[in-house]
Amino acid sequence: MNIHILSLFPEMFTGVFNSSILKKAQEKNEVAINVVNFRDYSGNKHHQVDDYPYGGGAGMVLKPEPIFNAVEALPPSQGPTRRIILLCPQGERFTQKKAEELAREEELVFVCGHYEGYDERIREHLVTDEISIGDFVLTGGELAAMTVVDSVVRLLPNVLGNAESHEKDSFSTGLLEHPHYTRPVEFRGFKVPDVLMSGNHAAIDKWRKEQSLKRTYMRRPDLLEQIQFTSDEERLLKEIKG
Repeated sequence: MNIHILSLFPEMFTGVFNSSILKKAQEKNEVAINVVNFRDYSGNKHHQVDDYPYGGGAGMVLKPEPIFNAVEALPPSQGPTRRIILLCPQGERFTQKKAEELAREEELVFVCGHYEGYDERIREHLVTDEISIGDFVLTGGELAAMTVVDSVVRLLPNVLGNAESHEKDSFSTGLLEHPHYTRPVEFRGFKVPDVLMSGNHAAIDKWRKEQSLKRTYMRRPDLLEQIQFTSDEERLLKEIKG
């Protein structure tokens, strides 16, 4: 996958992209990440990228020229499509399902905004997607871009050591993930559940399914409305609600 990020503050990405899984993914050539300062494409001697909004109002608005120019200056697309994604609080709410969709693409471009907003022509005539990571406002789109890139890259083949690591993640199955335990068996009087020590894989699977359903019901009951349950799952959920 090729990922391009358009930002006024490219230095913000150095620590995140050169650490942990994102660093390993680049070393394995599973992803190439290119961060571009779109101020370099402003087209004026003062490198101005924003201006006052027509009609008045508070704040400054990002001009269309630098962003259009920066996208058009990117290397030719290597795949049939190029998704150009605007990070914006007005965008589609980002979910694990969206991360899985984007992970199937060959090339992604992220546009990180600042100031009061974007010139509307960027939305209408350049980008293919608008994404929000939540119902709140950040200083800029950089942190949102880091979040989306991290969640997408970890889904690429060969990035994680074990494919099941993401297949059973919270939200991948529609439910929150079950509790996990590791050594020691007893810590400060708190013990690992006996079923996990039993070696009975059918019982362990049942326990994990039950715990996953219980945790989702207690913490995110809204997620249950989107799931088609089996008869066994419906029975378990009924017992949990009882």
